[in-house]
Amino acid sequence: MAAALLSPILEQLTRIVAQEVQEEVNLVVGVKKQVDKLKSNLLAMHSVLEDADRKQVKDEAVRDWVDKLKDVCYDMDDVLDEWSSAILRWKMGDAEENTHSQQKIRCSFLGFPCFCFNQVVRRRDIALKIKEVCEKLDEIAKEKAMYGFELYRATDELQRITSTSLVDESIVSGRDDEREAVVSKLLGESRQEAWDVYAISLVGLGGIGKTTLAQLAFNDAEVTAHFEKKIWVCVSDPFDEVRIAKAILEQLEGRAPDLVELQSLLQRVSESIKGKRFLLVLDDVWTENHRQWEQLKPSLTGSAPGSRILVTTRKHSVATMMGTGHRINIEKLSDEICRSIFNHVAFQERSKDERERLTDIGDKIASKCKGLPLAAKVLGGLMQSKRTREEWERVLSSELWGLDEVDRDQVERGIFLPLLLSYYDLHYVVRRCFLYCAMFPKDYEMGKYELVKMWIAQGYLKETSGGDMELVGEQYFQVLAARSFFQDFETDEGEGMKFKMHDIVHDFAQYMTKNECLTVDVNTLREATVDTSIERVRHLSMMLSEETSFPKSIHKAKGLRSLLIDTRDPSLGAALPDLFKHLTCIRLLNLSGSSIKEIPNEVWKLIHLRHLNLAYCRELVSLPETMCDLCNLQSLDVTWCHCLKELPKAIGKLIKLRHLRIYASGVAFIPKGIERITCLRTLDVFTVCGGGENESKAANLRELKNLNHIGGSLNIQNLGGGKEDASDAAEAQLKNKKRLLRLLLDFNHNQDNGILIEALRPPSDLESLIIRGYGGLDLPNWMMTLTRLQVLTLRICENVEVLPPLGRLPNLESLLLISLKVRRLDGGFLGIEKDENASINEGEIARVTAFPKLKTLSFWHLKEVEEWDGIERRSVGEEDANTTSIPIMPQLQELRIMNCPLLRAVPDYVLAAPLQTLVIDVCPNLRKRYGKKGEDWQKISHIPNTSYCLKNS
Repeated sequence: MAAALLSPILEQLTRIVAQEVQEEVNLVVGVKKQVDKLKSNLLAMHSVLEDADRKQVKDEAVRDWVDKLKDVCYDMDDVLDEWSSAILRWKMGDAEENTHSQQKIRCSFLGFPCFCFNQVVRRRDIALKIKEVCEKLDEIAKEKAMYGFELYRATDELQRITSTSLVDESIVSGRDDEREAVVSKLLGESRQEAWDVYAISLVGLGGIGKTTLAQLAFNDAEVTAHFEKKIWVCVSDPFDEVRIAKAILEQLEGRAPDLVELQSLLQRVSESIKGKRFLLVLDDVWTENHRQWEQLKPSLTGSAPGSRILVTTRKHSVATMMGTGHRINIEKLSDEICRSIFNHVAFQERSKDERERLTDIGDKIASKCKGLPLAAKVLGGLMQSKRTREEWERVLSSELWGLDEVDRDQVERGIFLPLLLSYYDLHYVVRRCFLYCAMFPKDYEMGKYELVKMWIAQGYLKETSGGDMELVGEQYFQVLAARSFFQDFETDEGEGMKFKMHDIVHDFAQYMTKNECLTVDVNTLREATVDTSIERVRHLSMMLSEETSFPKSIHKAKGLRSLLIDTRDPSLGAALPDLFKHLTCIRLLNLSGSSIKEIPNEVWKLIHLRHLNLAYCRELVSLPETMCDLCNLQSLDVTWCHCLKELPKAIGKLIKLRHLRIYASGVAFIPKGIERITCLRTLDVFTVCGGGENESKAANLRELKNLNHIGGSLNIQNLGGGKEDASDAAEAQLKNKKRLLRLLLDFNHNQDNGILIEALRPPSDLESLIIRGYGGLDLPNWMMTLTRLQVLTLRICENVEVLPPLGRLPNLESLLLISLKVRRLDGGFLGIEKDENASINEGEIARVTAFPKLKTLSFWHLKEVEEWDGIERRSVGEEDANTTSIPIMPQLQELRIMNCPLLRAVPDYVLAAPLQTLVIDVCPNLRKRYGKKGEDWQKISHIPNTSYCLKNS
């Protein structure tokens, strides 16, 4: 009876599922057609986008059209990403896009693929969205014809201003030192280059005064008397060899040449300068194409000794390409000098009363020039026409980019034009990367690696056959840095580089992005969220105080793709669920430094999320399992989250994850399944589970086997502390991680570590190695194969008595030995004694010099070392008939010896090295011997920086 009742139900369900399968197929086919149509329309407009991008700066209507196109492109990107995410989940065997819905109908028992009806309905919704985007794009494509767009040509009206050798010296200030330096280099003697002309380059930001400085030097009386011929050519872009050759020849001969072929022109130039001492200024050089320069260069040889070429450029790479023998980086002017330039222009033909009434505002306006003389001149020229105090205050409040309140053409051409020219010289994708930085507050310190990951999250960087997205991003960063869009660089191991943007550059970026990027703080919150079209914002930074509650008005920014929240407000955690519900298009979420205690389960709604930064969330205790439904997640950072003990156990589902940073967090182990994330580029810490309740959940070292893209730094912790053995370590195949540069092997002091450490052989290109807590007697044989190793630290290896011949490592620059059982440092340590048991081939590492590149040497807590025998007779200058001299530590600059109580002496060859710093502490024998009253004080008295205890002993 039951079977009879169930049979028709099963048949009906079978028909329903079959129908759904067919509808899915039809749906996919239909979407593909719509996507193809989208691509076709975009390609049709692509050829005019370059022209539109330039015209929008001056034409508000064009700007509105471009903004509409951007909005549709964002919408298209979102809906296609939503579709591809649904397909990805389907392929991964998760038929339910919303895995947390309770209304699921699974039909696998019928022999058909599993479908969730909600999933099918959602895919239909996506298809409808794609259709709507197609219709919007159709309308925008029709409007294109209204604006008469053309293919962009080099002769576009936004061309660079042609410079001349003339300059108004009455308004030049603050460049006396640079002027003297340039003139000195032009007049002074120098080593002649192979082609007989010494080149000098002036490099700096557009508007900084490079051309002005070159003009001053060009017109200097001594310079004029020194050179027989002076030639000034404004090169600009494109680099036209024929035009440049004609300009040179015209100034050499005093008339325009009648030649048109480049070869003929260059031949005539060569004849005209033969035997003459000339000065050639090539102003505003942009090309990095070495071939173009190589065509011109031979024609400039054959001149008299002392000839000079002076190059001005915004690109350091140009100066390098042209082989300039001396480079002068033009720095910003002081506020005082900027005020002087501004006042000279702004207060021309003004009465004394006007000056007194407006000087205080003028000083504030001039302070916004930020050291750029061009900005000071332009703003001064702008204020010449402003008579009332109200007009001056209005300009002051505009902050340069409020162009609706001032003479738009003057401001754009006077201040933004230098930046526009540099900006439009960039590849379109690099421009997008630069403009993205407008979302950060002024003076915000950015990290290079973090910024590149942000670019990747936004889809700006694409995988190429020639390298990873990260490498492409590195190239784009270098381009922007060379153009002076970034400044204040500081080396940072974690981020590679820390840097900022100049205020004027930041203003420019914000002007170009208008409402697309927005920064709000506690002072501008109301204005930004009420007066600004928050619905149009795509990238948002919020700097909120603890007293400021999280604004719900942000929920209106439905298309938001980047959100950076800087706040210590504890109520942020309670605001996150609603935030995730409304802002589902977010690709980047940065909550670093906040006081949140958990990420809510609703995070699964952020289906587009690529980058999640939770660094320094010191109160964060848990991450939800729902985070593992973020199939597009590329980067997760929980560094310094001390209270976070575990990662989500299903983290292996995040197959697109490229960067996982957990350094200094409380995470005790890596969950099983990490082996599935084969595109992983960053895994800074891998902790071997030491057994206990986590053992069944923890990944084994073997899971590192196929993660061969891991690069940068890797810290393997608790080695030997669990059930891991040498076979597990061997399966990890660290030697295949060719991108790995820095490795830390952290042992648990177990004496049975010898076989284990041999199995952990790293790639031969490793640059930094730290071995800590190693309990074995012998260091690994593979250590001496690391020919590119620059930094080596052996820390708390308390059973190691004999060191390998470390002096043979050809690139070692820093060596730190802490808490070893070593009793003697001899020729074996230096690598200058033959070791019959050495496994290394005779020619594998150069043995000409011991420690040839070592700069820093430190011994800490070597409490048993007594002798440091340097084999003095083999030192430089002490060879005899029976020995061969071997230089030892020829580049050593810093020596630190701490708490080595038994050590009696330091070899003379060490003290004869070019030491700049010597620190000896808690070493009674050495202090007595080398102190100021000691027998060997004279051997160290020449060292500039010696420790206090030696100077007073």
